[in-house]
Amino acid sequence: MSRGKAVMVLGTTSGAGKSWLATALCRWYARQGLKVAPFKAQNMSNNARVVPGLPGPSLLRTAAVPRGDAAGLGSGPAPGYGLMGEIGSAQYFQALAARRVPEVRMNPVLLKPEADTQSQVVVLGEVDAQLSRMPWRERSALLQPHARAALHELLGENDVVVIEGAGSPAEINLAPSDYVNLGTARDARAACLLVTDIDRGGAFAHLYGTHQLMPEDVRAQVRGFVLNRFRGDAGLLAPGPEQLQQLTGVPTIATLPMWRGHGLPEEDGVFDDASTGSGLHIAVIAYPRLSNLDEFQPLRQLPGVRLSWAREPRDLVDADWVILPGSKATAADLAWLRAQRLDAALSAHPGRILGICGGLQMLGEALVDPHGLDGNAPGLGLLPLVTVFAPEKLLSNTALRFDAVGGPWAALAGVQTTGYEIRHGRTQPHPGLPAPQVALRNAAGEPIGWQDCRDGRVLGVYAHGLFEQPAVLQALFGQTGRPLDAVFDGLADFIDQHFQAGKIAALID
Repeated sequence: MSRGKAVMVLGTTSGAGKSWLATALCRWYARQGLKVAPFKAQNMSNNARVVPGLPGPSLLRTAAVPRGDAAGLGSGPAPGYGLMGEIGSAQYFQALAARRVPEVRMNPVLLKPEADTQSQVVVLGEVDAQLSRMPWRERSALLQPHARAALHELLGENDVVVIEGAGSPAEINLAPSDYVNLGTARDARAACLLVTDIDRGGAFAHLYGTHQLMPEDVRAQVRGFVLNRFRGDAGLLAPGPEQLQQLTGVPTIATLPMWRGHGLPEEDGVFDDASTGSGLHIAVIAYPRLSNLDEFQPLRQLPGVRLSWAREPRDLVDADWVILPGSKATAADLAWLRAQRLDAALSAHPGRILGICGGLQMLGEALVDPHGLDGNAPGLGLLPLVTVFAPEKLLSNTALRFDAVGGPWAALAGVQTTGYEIRHGRTQPHPGLPAPQVALRNAAGEPIGWQDCRDGRVLGVYAHGLFEQPAVLQALFGQTGRPLDAVFDGLADFIDQHFQAGKIAALID
């Protein structure tokens, strides 16, 4: 069987620019008429997307070690929701850039942080409860076979696999168990790029130190250095790149200018950015374990909209809208919200309030957790709803229809669109309170969104991705924003312009 070529983007640190560069490479190679797939062996992120799972009894499910659910220790998909899975949002966008349907092999291991020392482990799209409870070093040995099998399948099916590394490949304390960077580079025989964020300072030291701390065999696979987010006169860099090449034997093949408006969500979230834009002020509550933050990227680029991140009451003072986003630890984030005194600020807020998934759950009367998944807590009482957490996670891409939404959200009435659900919560109207207005239904006609019946300011929905949908943007803002495909083409054009001529193509020679 023929084997595709692999190009791997490594970084000197997290946030160096690996994700967006890998996305740009996916579109660049796809525009050459090649069959391209993205891959990241393991991603740690609470930004996730729902994609097709593995059909039937795949070899990947039993590749060397049983999954927790294969051993009867986990749980499969919820009844009626089909075999769907989760991958990191970065690989989802990379697949679209490659003009491919995203699927679970592209990110076989996803770690979703729930606390500083605890993560939910998702293997080939599905939660594995047993692995989630294991210590890290023991867990790595069990995860590697799944990642390796997925990589080799993709290499056998594609002309090019664009691989994104994780963190740094020079974490010498983790090197023996680093299957994500070192193991993947070796298995794929990848041509590697090493990218650094020069805007942080110390770029040449970062590149040299990372290169020297990498094992000798993987160090030999590095084909070029990339300086990312450069501001100023590139001529002032000399003779740094030349001296670095003398020390390492590796040329610097691209200096990429700072480009804030590229349109792709940041892999590690955007909540530390300054507010963007001007006009209608939308404040997103930035609790510690917020999730699916990438779905607000279109709002950051929308003319006439100012997006900001709120951590205390004063951040809401001049907000027209407040959004409570998703959360990977709803009860804990709700406790944080109360400790910040944002609960009172939300109750007194005169503008629109939107809760999405975990945010919807917080807006209700109570969180009930009979299985110890998230935590019990009283809600904010802004919607007459009760949420019970169930062991099975619901994963769905679904058609959506807004009902007869009223009040400030009336423009959404009758809008048909699509979205995705990732949740353990099951939410119903509180039996002892006046019922809320059903605002949103899924393809099966089931309610997955509600609006308060007082003045209609408060809206809660389970569907993620609404602000990525042209119909929703048109209804709410009178404009649709920049198409995602144009974003990918812009990324490919950018690297084509700023890489040395012929270097991108040479990586797969």
